[in-house]
Amino acid sequence: MFGKTAEYAIRAMLLLAREKEAGHFLRADEIAEAIGGPRNYTSKVLNALAKAGYIASSRGPQGGFQLVRPASEISIGHVVDLFFAPSSSGRCLNGNAPCNPRRPCAAHQRWVSVLDAQRAPLDATTIADLVDSRLAPLVRARPLESTDATAFTHSTKDRPNVVR
Repeated sequence: MFGKTAEYAIRAMLLLAREKEAGHFLRADEIAEAIGGPRNYTSKVLNALAKAGYIASSRGPQGGFQLVRPASEISIGHVVDLFFAPSSSGRCLNGNAPCNPRRPCAAHQRWVSVLDAQRAPLDATTIADLVDSRLAPLVRARPLESTDATAFTHSTKDRPNVVR
């Protein structure tokens, strides 16, 4: 339905929503590893989310990214819109001319209804709706000064079916 970039953004937002509850900031490399995204690409996604006002970044040893708006106020549709624009040529389905809503063709109203129905679940679903509270936040196993990639692990206490 939408591209990898929007998927990475949603996955990052879900992760940050879980971490917000624990009061954690996450570095871009931690987020990239947790969501399975390339580091540089994930950084660009995070910067776009920050520019849109959904997340904030903080510098320093305890810094990183954190959700700044309540997860219940962020629709999946808004996140997807940052990275995916539906193709709309503006052309009528029954010809090669621009679509004129004032003088609609036979397909116009029905097609608008189809597009609206496709969009409705994205707008009605929030980040909070999709956060899996059974997953524990990331836990820092060593001090932040460590640059070892293994310094950060997922806590698996009381979580069934965790793949490590």
